[in-house]
Amino acid sequence: MTATQNYVRDRVTKLAMLAVIAVIVQLFYASYVRPTAEQWLADQRAIQANDPTYVPPRSIWVTIQDAEQQVTIIVAIWALILSGLRFRELKAQRELLEAGYLKRQVGVVILPSDAREYLRTFEQLPAREQNSVLPRVLAAALKRFGATGNVQDASQMVHNTCESEHNRLDAELAMLRFSVWVAPALGFIGTVRGIGLALQGAELAVRGETTAVTNGLGIAFNSTLVALILSIILMYVLHEIQLTQERLVLDTENYAEQELISRLHSG
Repeated sequence: MTATQNYVRDRVTKLAMLAVIAVIVQLFYASYVRPTAEQWLADQRAIQANDPTYVPPRSIWVTIQDAEQQVTIIVAIWALILSGLRFRELKAQRELLEAGYLKRQVGVVILPSDAREYLRTFEQLPAREQNSVLPRVLAAALKRFGATGNVQDASQMVHNTCESEHNRLDAELAMLRFSVWVAPALGFIGTVRGIGLALQGAELAVRGETTAVTNGLGIAFNSTLVALILSIILMYVLHEIQLTQERLVLDTENYAEQELISRLHSG
């Protein structure tokens, strides 16, 4: 399968996952969130009608009932699932550091003529494992050493390949970064819509009817609150993924230097 096909399949899979999440959340909103919020508001209005001094408590269902909050939650759930899959992939790649691809034997060195034999170890790996960071770094160094017979060239190849792998891993976070950006943007949309509705009801507020104004401001504040909370969570998760990736690449480079480069001998 070509790189383009892998890219297309990955994007289609992630967008299909987003669509499934959207359907599930919509069903939950239609069957529970909005009916519960409407019933809660009706109960609070009835209590206030009998007791004008009554101050109703906040309700989580009222806070998240509007469309902007719903879309923000959909995006956040999608981003968290993508993050979970990413953490699982990084965990599997870290376990490769303990797989013992290059078992150290005391006094045994690797000559340029041996490079091809060691490369067969990586060529026999499953395709998914071959695309992991450690096998790619070790294979690139062995190929360079086999071609040039120069230990310094192999060491430089380890460093260059690790930089390339770091950039590749970072680029694969594009979809997650997009979701982190979308969350506060959706909150801002809700803020603008809510303020617009409040301004439309300003004339009624002058005559004592404040329902339109309070409803509009409620949409504005609730959408902002939900978006900011979810944005903080997503930003934290994104930073944790970036830190895990950086540690993986650094540990891979150290592993390659200790387990491979230190054993190379130009003959």
